[in-house]
Amino acid sequence: MTNVISGSPVTLTDMSQEPTPADGAGMRGIRTYTWWSLVLMSLVCLFPPLSDFTRSDFGHRSTAILLVAALITVVLRTRFADQAMRKPRREAVSAEHVAGIALVMLAWGYAVYDHPRPNWWLVLPALLSGAVVLSLPTAARWRLAVGLTVLTGAIGGVAAVLRPGSALNPWLFAGLSAFSVTLFVLIDVIQLWFWDVVAAADHARATAAELAIAKERLRFAADLHDVQGHYLQAIVLKGQLAERLIGRDDDAARKHAAELTELAREALTDTRRVVQGYRYTNLGTEITNAVEILRSAGIETEVHGTATLIPPPLQQLFGALVREGTTNVLRHSNAHHCEFTIDLDDGNACVRITNDGATAARSANGGGIASLRERFGTLHGNVRAEAGEDGRFELAGSAVVPGGSAA
Repeated sequence: MTNVISGSPVTLTDMSQEPTPADGAGMRGIRTYTWWSLVLMSLVCLFPPLSDFTRSDFGHRSTAILLVAALITVVLRTRFADQAMRKPRREAVSAEHVAGIALVMLAWGYAVYDHPRPNWWLVLPALLSGAVVLSLPTAARWRLAVGLTVLTGAIGGVAAVLRPGSALNPWLFAGLSAFSVTLFVLIDVIQLWFWDVVAAADHARATAAELAIAKERLRFAADLHDVQGHYLQAIVLKGQLAERLIGRDDDAARKHAAELTELAREALTDTRRVVQGYRYTNLGTEITNAVEILRSAGIETEVHGTATLIPPPLQQLFGALVREGTTNVLRHSNAHHCEFTIDLDDGNACVRITNDGATAARSANGGGIASLRERFGTLHGNVRAEAGEDGRFELAGSAVVPGGSAA
Protein backbone atom coordinates (compact mmCIF):
# COMPACT_ATOMS: atom_id res chain seq x y z
CA MET A 1 0.00 0.00 0.00
CA THR A 2 1.36 3.44 -0.92
CA ASN A 3 0.39 6.69 0.74
CA VAL A 4 1.31 10.07 -0.71
CA ILE A 5 1.67 12.98 1.66
CA SER A 6 2.76 16.32 0.28
CA GLY A 7 3.87 14.63 -2.90
CA SER A 8 6.17 12.15 -1.15
CA PRO A 9 5.35 8.44 -1.53
CA VAL A 10 5.52 6.45 1.68
CA THR A 11 5.33 2.65 1.49
CA LEU A 12 3.77 0.78 4.43
CA THR A 13 5.65 -2.45 3.86
CA ASP A 14 5.24 -3.92 7.32
CA MET A 15 1.45 -3.45 7.36
CA SER A 16 0.60 -4.43 3.81
CA GLN A 17 2.22 -7.85 3.95
CA GLU A 18 -0.25 -10.68 4.33
CA PRO A 19 0.62 -13.81 6.36
CA THR A 20 2.18 -16.73 4.56
CA PRO A 21 -0.52 -19.21 3.50
CA ALA A 22 -0.80 -22.28 5.70
CA ASP A 23 -0.23 -24.54 2.70
CA GLY A 24 3.37 -23.49 2.12
CA ALA A 25 6.22 -25.58 0.73
CA GLY A 26 7.01 -27.11 4.14
CA MET A 27 3.39 -28.11 4.75
CA ARG A 28 3.09 -29.58 1.26
CA GLY A 29 6.17 -31.69 1.97
CA ILE A 30 4.77 -33.03 5.26
CA ARG A 31 1.40 -33.69 3.63
CA THR A 32 3.07 -35.61 0.80
CA TYR A 33 5.12 -37.63 3.30
CA THR A 34 2.05 -38.54 5.37
CA TRP A 35 -0.04 -39.41 2.31
CA TRP A 36 2.63 -41.67 0.84
CA SER A 37 3.21 -43.30 4.22
CA LEU A 38 -0.45 -44.30 4.32
CA VAL A 39 -0.53 -45.46 0.68
CA LEU A 40 2.83 -47.26 0.60
CA MET A 41 1.82 -49.26 3.67
CA SER A 42 -0.80 -51.05 1.55
CA LEU A 43 1.70 -51.84 -1.20
CA VAL A 44 4.31 -53.17 1.21
CA CYS A 45 1.84 -55.24 3.24
CA LEU A 46 0.31 -56.77 0.12
CA PHE A 47 3.66 -58.02 -1.17
CA PRO A 48 3.77 -61.27 0.94
CA PRO A 49 0.26 -62.55 0.02
CA LEU A 50 0.66 -61.60 -3.65
CA SER A 51 4.03 -63.34 -3.81
CA ASP A 52 2.19 -66.57 -2.90
CA PHE A 53 0.76 -66.67 -6.42
CA THR A 54 4.26 -66.96 -7.87
CA ARG A 55 5.10 -69.99 -5.74
CA SER A 56 1.95 -72.11 -6.08
CA ASP A 57 -1.08 -72.52 -8.32
CA PHE A 58 -4.25 -71.91 -6.33
CA GLY A 59 -6.66 -72.10 -9.25
CA HIS A 60 -8.05 -69.42 -11.50
CA ARG A 61 -11.08 -68.68 -9.36
CA SER A 62 -9.15 -68.16 -6.12
CA THR A 63 -6.48 -66.13 -7.90
CA ALA A 64 -9.02 -63.88 -9.63
CA ILE A 65 -11.08 -63.26 -6.45
CA LEU A 66 -8.09 -62.39 -4.28
CA LEU A 67 -6.34 -60.27 -6.92
CA VAL A 68 -9.50 -58.22 -7.47
CA ALA A 69 -9.91 -57.86 -3.71
CA ALA A 70 -6.28 -56.69 -3.39
CA LEU A 71 -6.77 -54.14 -6.18
CA ILE A 72 -9.99 -52.82 -4.60
CA THR A 73 -8.21 -52.53 -1.25
CA VAL A 74 -5.35 -50.46 -2.72
CA VAL A 75 -7.70 -48.18 -4.68
CA LEU A 76 -10.11 -47.57 -1.78
CA ARG A 77 -7.33 -47.14 0.78
CA THR A 78 -5.70 -44.53 -1.46
CA ARG A 79 -9.03 -42.74 -1.91
CA PHE A 80 -9.98 -42.81 1.77
CA ALA A 81 -6.47 -41.74 2.84
CA ASP A 82 -6.76 -38.72 0.54
CA GLN A 83 -10.14 -37.88 2.08
CA ALA A 84 -8.63 -38.14 5.54
CA MET A 85 -5.94 -35.58 4.64
CA ARG A 86 -8.57 -33.01 3.70
CA LYS A 87 -11.10 -31.07 5.75
CA PRO A 88 -13.96 -31.06 6.44
CA ARG A 89 -14.08 -34.84 6.84
CA ARG A 90 -17.18 -36.97 6.36
CA GLU A 91 -19.70 -36.92 9.18
CA ALA A 92 -20.86 -40.55 8.75
CA VAL A 93 -20.11 -43.81 6.98
CA SER A 94 -20.98 -43.54 3.28
CA ALA A 95 -22.30 -46.15 0.84
CA GLU A 96 -18.81 -46.29 -0.64
CA HIS A 97 -17.40 -47.23 2.77
CA VAL A 98 -20.00 -49.91 3.30
CA ALA A 99 -19.53 -51.43 -0.18
CA GLY A 100 -15.75 -51.48 0.13
CA ILE A 101 -15.82 -53.07 3.59
CA ALA A 102 -18.37 -55.66 2.46
CA LEU A 103 -16.32 -56.73 -0.57
CA VAL A 104 -13.07 -56.95 1.39
CA MET A 105 -14.67 -58.83 4.28
CA LEU A 106 -16.14 -61.37 1.84
CA ALA A 107 -12.71 -61.79 0.24
CA TRP A 108 -11.18 -62.26 3.69
CA GLY A 109 -13.73 -64.90 4.59
CA TYR A 110 -13.17 -66.64 1.27
CA ALA A 111 -9.36 -66.66 1.83
CA VAL A 112 -9.81 -68.27 5.28
CA TYR A 113 -12.24 -70.80 3.87
CA ASP A 114 -10.34 -71.76 0.70
CA HIS A 115 -6.72 -70.52 0.73
CA PRO A 116 -3.95 -72.85 2.04
CA ARG A 117 -2.19 -69.96 3.77
CA PRO A 118 -4.94 -67.47 4.71
CA ASN A 119 -2.97 -65.57 7.37
CA TRP A 120 -1.34 -63.22 4.83
CA TRP A 121 -4.74 -62.10 3.48
CA LEU A 122 -5.65 -60.63 6.84
CA VAL A 123 -3.98 -57.46 5.57
CA LEU A 124 -6.98 -56.77 3.29
CA PRO A 125 -9.55 -55.98 6.03
CA ALA A 126 -6.82 -54.45 8.22
CA LEU A 127 -5.66 -51.99 5.54
CA LEU A 128 -9.14 -50.94 4.49
CA SER A 129 -10.48 -50.72 8.06
CA GLY A 130 -7.68 -48.29 8.95
CA ALA A 131 -8.42 -46.10 5.91
CA VAL A 132 -12.18 -46.03 6.56
CA VAL A 133 -11.65 -45.07 10.20
CA LEU A 134 -9.30 -42.24 9.17
CA SER A 135 -11.77 -40.67 6.75
CA LEU A 136 -14.31 -39.97 9.52
CA PRO A 137 -14.23 -37.30 12.28
CA THR A 138 -12.45 -38.19 15.50
CA ALA A 139 -15.67 -38.64 17.50
CA ALA A 140 -16.91 -41.37 15.14
CA ARG A 141 -13.61 -43.20 14.68
CA TRP A 142 -13.40 -45.37 17.74
CA ARG A 143 -16.93 -46.73 17.57
CA LEU A 144 -16.33 -47.71 13.94
CA ALA A 145 -12.90 -49.15 14.77
CA VAL A 146 -14.39 -51.43 17.46
CA GLY A 147 -17.16 -52.52 15.09
CA LEU A 148 -14.73 -53.38 12.28
CA THR A 149 -12.43 -55.21 14.69
CA VAL A 150 -15.28 -57.37 15.97
CA LEU A 151 -16.58 -57.97 12.43
CA THR A 152 -13.17 -59.07 11.12
CA GLY A 153 -12.61 -61.39 14.07
CA ALA A 154 -16.08 -62.89 13.71
CA ILE A 155 -15.69 -63.53 9.97
CA GLY A 156 -12.25 -65.06 10.49
CA GLY A 157 -13.50 -67.31 13.31
CA VAL A 158 -16.63 -68.48 11.45
CA ALA A 159 -14.69 -69.10 8.21
CA ALA A 160 -12.11 -71.12 10.19
CA VAL A 161 -14.92 -73.32 11.59
CA LEU A 162 -16.46 -73.84 8.12
CA ARG A 163 -13.14 -74.50 6.43
CA PRO A 164 -13.04 -78.07 5.02
CA GLY A 165 -10.72 -80.27 7.05
CA SER A 166 -9.80 -77.21 9.12
CA ALA A 167 -6.87 -77.43 11.46
CA LEU A 168 -7.30 -73.78 12.49
CA ASN A 169 -8.32 -72.90 16.01
CA PRO A 170 -11.32 -70.57 15.40
CA TRP A 171 -10.90 -68.66 18.67
CA LEU A 172 -7.21 -68.15 18.15
CA PHE A 173 -7.79 -67.11 14.55
CA ALA A 174 -10.58 -64.72 15.52
CA GLY A 175 -8.31 -63.15 18.16
CA LEU A 176 -5.44 -62.82 15.67
CA SER A 177 -7.77 -61.16 13.16
CA ALA A 178 -9.06 -58.65 15.72
CA PHE A 179 -5.54 -57.88 16.93
CA SER A 180 -4.25 -57.23 13.39
CA VAL A 181 -7.08 -54.84 12.55
CA THR A 182 -6.61 -52.98 15.84
CA LEU A 183 -2.86 -52.66 15.18
CA PHE A 184 -3.31 -51.26 11.67
CA VAL A 185 -6.00 -48.82 12.80
CA LEU A 186 -3.76 -47.51 15.59
CA ILE A 187 -0.82 -47.06 13.21
CA ASP A 188 -3.00 -45.15 10.73
CA VAL A 189 -4.59 -42.99 13.42
CA ILE A 190 -1.18 -42.06 14.87
CA GLN A 191 0.09 -41.05 11.42
CA LEU A 192 -2.96 -38.88 10.78
CA TRP A 193 -2.77 -37.44 14.30
CA PHE A 194 0.78 -36.30 13.55
CA TRP A 195 -0.46 -34.59 10.38
CA ASP A 196 -3.33 -32.92 12.26
CA VAL A 197 -0.95 -31.59 14.94
CA VAL A 198 1.42 -30.14 12.34
CA ALA A 199 -1.49 -28.61 10.39
CA ALA A 200 -2.96 -27.10 13.58
CA ALA A 201 0.44 -25.64 14.56
CA ASP A 202 0.85 -24.12 11.10
CA HIS A 203 -2.67 -22.70 11.23
CA ALA A 204 -1.91 -21.19 14.66
CA ARG A 205 1.26 -19.62 13.24
CA ALA A 206 -0.71 -18.12 10.35
CA THR A 207 -3.37 -16.82 12.77
CA ALA A 208 -0.70 -15.27 15.00
CA ALA A 209 0.77 -13.51 11.96
CA GLU A 210 -2.67 -12.14 11.02
CA LEU A 211 -3.24 -10.92 14.59
CA ALA A 212 0.17 -9.23 14.63
CA ILE A 213 -0.69 -7.40 11.40
CA ALA A 214 -4.10 -6.39 12.77
CA LYS A 215 -2.49 -5.16 16.00
CA GLU A 216 0.03 -3.09 14.04
CA ARG A 217 -2.73 -1.59 11.93
CA LEU A 218 -4.68 -0.64 15.06
CA ARG A 219 -1.55 0.92 16.55
CA PHE A 220 -0.98 2.88 13.37
CA ALA A 221 -4.62 4.05 13.33
CA ALA A 222 -4.36 5.18 16.96
CA ASP A 223 -1.15 7.14 16.32
CA LEU A 224 -2.60 8.74 13.20
CA HIS A 225 -5.75 9.70 15.12
CA ASP A 226 -3.66 11.30 17.87
CA VAL A 227 -1.50 13.32 15.49
CA GLN A 228 -4.20 14.41 13.06
CA GLY A 229 -6.76 15.19 15.77
CA HIS A 230 -4.26 17.28 17.71
CA TYR A 231 -3.01 19.33 14.77
CA LEU A 232 -6.36 19.75 13.04
CA GLN A 233 -7.92 21.11 16.22
CA ALA A 234 -5.05 23.53 16.62
CA ILE A 235 -5.32 24.59 12.96
CA VAL A 236 -9.06 25.24 13.35
CA LEU A 237 -8.39 27.33 16.44
CA LYS A 238 -5.66 29.39 14.75
CA GLY A 239 -7.85 29.89 11.69
CA GLN A 240 -10.75 31.15 13.83
CA LEU A 241 -8.46 33.55 15.68
CA ALA A 242 -6.99 34.88 12.46
CA GLU A 243 -10.48 35.33 11.00
CA ARG A 244 -11.64 37.37 14.00
CA LEU A 245 -8.58 39.61 13.92
CA ILE A 246 -8.78 40.51 10.22
CA GLY A 247 -9.67 44.20 9.94
CA ARG A 248 -9.13 44.81 13.64
CA ASP A 249 -5.51 43.77 14.17
CA ASP A 250 -4.00 42.78 10.85
CA ASP A 251 -0.52 42.24 12.29
CA ALA A 252 -1.84 39.73 14.82
CA ALA A 253 -3.96 38.09 12.11
CA ARG A 254 -0.88 37.66 9.91
CA LYS A 255 1.02 36.21 12.84
CA HIS A 256 -1.71 33.61 13.49
CA ALA A 257 -1.93 32.83 9.77
CA ALA A 258 1.81 32.22 9.72
CA GLU A 259 1.50 29.97 12.77
CA LEU A 260 -1.37 28.14 11.05
CA THR A 261 0.87 27.45 8.06
CA GLU A 262 3.63 26.22 10.34
CA LEU A 263 1.20 23.93 12.19
CA ALA A 264 0.05 22.47 8.87
CA ARG A 265 3.68 21.86 7.87
CA GLU A 266 4.40 20.18 11.21
CA ALA A 267 1.27 18.04 10.79
CA LEU A 268 2.51 16.84 7.41
CA THR A 269 5.95 16.08 8.83
CA ASP A 270 4.63 14.19 11.85
CA THR A 271 2.12 12.30 9.72
CA ARG A 272 4.91 11.13 7.43
CA ARG A 273 6.86 9.99 10.47
CA VAL A 274 3.86 8.08 11.83
CA VAL A 275 3.31 6.36 8.49
CA GLN A 276 6.96 5.37 8.29
CA GLY A 277 6.91 4.14 11.87
CA TYR A 278 9.69 6.49 13.00
CA ARG A 279 7.78 8.88 15.19
CA TYR A 280 8.75 8.70 18.88
CA THR A 281 6.85 11.14 21.07
CA ASN A 282 8.76 13.20 23.59
CA LEU A 283 6.55 14.04 26.55
CA GLY A 284 8.29 17.36 27.23
CA THR A 285 7.72 18.53 23.66
CA GLU A 286 4.08 17.43 23.76
CA ILE A 287 3.42 19.34 26.99
CA THR A 288 5.18 22.46 25.67
CA ASN A 289 3.08 22.36 22.50
CA ALA A 290 -0.09 21.75 24.50
CA VAL A 291 0.58 24.69 26.83
CA GLU A 292 1.26 27.01 23.88
CA ILE A 293 -1.92 25.99 22.05
CA LEU A 294 -4.14 26.20 25.15
CA ARG A 295 -2.79 29.61 26.10
CA SER A 296 -3.34 30.81 22.52
CA ALA A 297 -6.99 29.80 23.00
CA GLY A 298 -7.18 31.95 26.11
CA ILE A 299 -7.04 29.03 28.55
CA GLU A 300 -4.84 29.59 31.61
CA THR A 301 -2.51 26.58 31.81
CA GLU A 302 -0.24 25.32 34.58
CA VAL A 303 2.24 22.44 34.70
CA HIS A 304 3.15 20.68 37.96
CA GLY A 305 6.17 18.38 37.78
CA THR A 306 8.59 17.81 34.93
CA ALA A 307 8.41 15.50 31.95
CA THR A 308 11.84 14.08 32.79
CA LEU A 309 10.22 12.22 35.72
CA ILE A 310 8.68 9.83 33.19
CA PRO A 311 11.11 7.08 32.07
CA PRO A 312 11.96 7.03 28.33
CA PRO A 313 10.02 3.77 27.62
CA LEU A 314 6.81 5.51 28.78
CA GLN A 315 7.36 8.90 27.13
CA GLN A 316 5.54 7.97 23.93
CA LEU A 317 2.59 6.51 25.83
CA PHE A 318 2.07 9.58 28.02
CA GLY A 319 2.69 11.86 25.04
CA ALA A 320 -0.37 10.30 23.41
CA LEU A 321 -2.33 10.96 26.62
CA VAL A 322 -1.34 14.65 26.56
CA ARG A 323 -2.34 14.99 22.90
CA GLU A 324 -5.73 13.40 23.50
CA GLY A 325 -6.33 15.44 26.65
CA THR A 326 -5.43 18.72 24.93
CA THR A 327 -7.70 17.94 21.99
CA ASN A 328 -10.59 17.15 24.36
CA VAL A 329 -10.11 20.43 26.26
CA LEU A 330 -10.29 22.42 23.02
CA ARG A 331 -13.12 20.42 21.49
CA HIS A 332 -15.38 19.45 24.40
CA SER A 333 -15.13 22.24 26.97
CA ASN A 334 -15.47 25.96 27.60
CA ALA A 335 -12.44 25.80 29.85
CA HIS A 336 -10.77 28.82 31.43
CA HIS A 337 -8.15 26.88 33.39
CA CYS A 338 -6.19 23.67 32.72
CA GLU A 339 -3.54 21.84 34.75
CA PHE A 340 -1.00 19.17 33.83
CA THR A 341 0.32 17.14 36.78
CA ILE A 342 3.22 14.72 36.43
CA ASP A 343 3.95 12.29 39.29
CA LEU A 344 6.27 9.37 39.90
CA ASP A 345 5.50 7.48 43.10
CA ASP A 346 6.38 3.95 44.28
CA GLY A 347 7.10 2.61 40.83
CA ASN A 348 4.00 4.20 39.24
CA ALA A 349 4.18 7.00 36.67
CA CYS A 350 1.09 9.17 36.39
CA VAL A 351 0.02 12.16 34.29
CA ARG A 352 -3.24 14.01 35.03
CA ILE A 353 -4.92 16.66 32.89
CA THR A 354 -7.61 18.67 34.68
CA ASN A 355 -9.77 21.45 33.25
CA ASP A 356 -12.93 23.33 34.12
CA GLY A 357 -15.91 24.10 31.88
CA ALA A 358 -16.60 20.55 30.71
CA THR A 359 -19.73 20.67 28.52
CA ALA A 360 -20.63 16.98 28.11
CA ALA A 361 -19.85 13.55 29.47
CA ARG A 362 -19.08 12.39 25.93
CA SER A 363 -15.47 13.48 26.39
CA ALA A 364 -15.10 10.60 28.84
CA ASN A 365 -16.33 8.02 26.37
CA GLY A 366 -14.79 8.99 23.05
CA GLY A 367 -12.89 6.76 20.67
CA GLY A 368 -9.60 8.48 21.50
CA ILE A 369 -9.87 7.65 25.20
CA ALA A 370 -10.92 4.08 24.41
CA SER A 371 -7.80 3.76 22.25
CA LEU A 372 -5.67 5.12 25.12
CA ARG A 373 -7.12 2.55 27.50
CA GLU A 374 -6.12 -0.24 25.13
CA ARG A 375 -2.58 1.11 24.76
CA PHE A 376 -2.10 1.62 28.50
CA GLY A 377 -3.56 -1.83 29.13
CA THR A 378 -0.78 -3.48 27.12
CA LEU A 379 1.67 -2.10 29.72
CA HIS A 380 -0.51 -3.04 32.71
CA GLY A 381 -1.59 0.58 33.09
CA ASN A 382 -4.96 2.27 33.14
CA VAL A 383 -6.69 5.45 31.99
CA ARG A 384 -9.34 7.22 34.05
CA ALA A 385 -11.67 9.89 32.67
CA GLU A 386 -14.09 11.54 35.10
CA ALA A 387 -16.43 14.52 34.84
CA GLY A 388 -17.33 16.24 38.13
CA GLU A 389 -20.57 17.97 39.07
CA ASP A 390 -18.81 21.34 39.19
CA GLY A 391 -17.91 21.17 35.50
CA ARG A 392 -14.40 19.91 36.09
CA PHE A 393 -13.02 17.09 33.98
CA GLU A 394 -9.96 14.97 34.68
CA LEU A 395 -8.12 12.63 32.34
CA ALA A 396 -5.46 10.58 34.11
CA GLY A 397 -3.17 7.83 32.94
CA SER A 398 -0.89 5.65 35.05
CA ALA A 399 1.56 2.88 34.21
CA VAL A 400 4.10 0.79 36.08
CA VAL A 401 7.66 1.94 35.48
CA PRO A 402 9.67 -0.79 33.70
CA GLY A 403 11.82 -2.51 36.30
CA GLY A 404 9.77 -1.05 39.14
CA SER A 405 6.85 -2.42 41.15
CA ALA A 406 3.44 -0.95 41.63
CA ALA A 407 2.34 0.07 45.07
